[in-house]
Amino acid sequence: MAKNKQKKFDDVARFENVFEYTDFQEENREKPKGKWNSEIFKNKNPIVLELACGKAEYTVNLARKYPDKNFIGIDKKGWRIWSGAKVAIDESLTNTHFIRMFIDHLDEYFAPNEVDEIWIIFPDPFLRGSRESNRLTAPKFLNIYKKILKPGAAIRLKTDSPELFSYTLEVIESEQCKIIDRVDDVYKERPDDDELSIKTFYEQMHLQKGKRISYIAFQL
Repeated sequence: MAKNKQKKFDDVARFENVFEYTDFQEENREKPKGKWNSEIFKNKNPIVLELACGKAEYTVNLARKYPDKNFIGIDKKGWRIWSGAKVAIDESLTNTHFIRMFIDHLDEYFAPNEVDEIWIIFPDPFLRGSRESNRLTAPKFLNIYKKILKPGAAIRLKTDSPELFSYTLEVIESEQCKIIDRVDDVYKERPDDDELSIKTFYEQMHLQKGKRISYIAFQL
């Protein structure tokens, strides 16, 4: 393992704004389910998740924009989380936390009706048909989100993958979800949108390649 990556793992292990629950160890460790407002953030503000957050550009930028909301970035790779967690610490963003865990275990870490909103930013589209169920908008995951979201909560997807976008539209229809917003080409239709114009590291690469960025928000 590269020294730089190992240092990031070591840093993440000691960061106070990161919880590590990989499910490979410490199985008996108490989880924060139902305690996010009362014990961790210590306020009653809405809780917003960014799933597969990577470097957590969205988590951090949304936390800057909305100090009256609590943001949690979730990813399974500690060296990725390091970037967002370090920025949050340096900027004293107390409304931001991170969890290193597997997304299909979400309902073990959040209680029913504990989450107000979910963002899914440039997730792996899993283009091979055999891996379709791994897409974060697959019915399997929607059923997990349903266990933790408040009624009427929004799930927001931003992607450069036309295949994932089309697939999500099909799932929304088959699962009888409600579309609350749709933008087929973000930078053509809403280039100045405060939330949608946040650019991640990978998004900037996609834009340089001329890829179209699409967005959809829906309710279960």
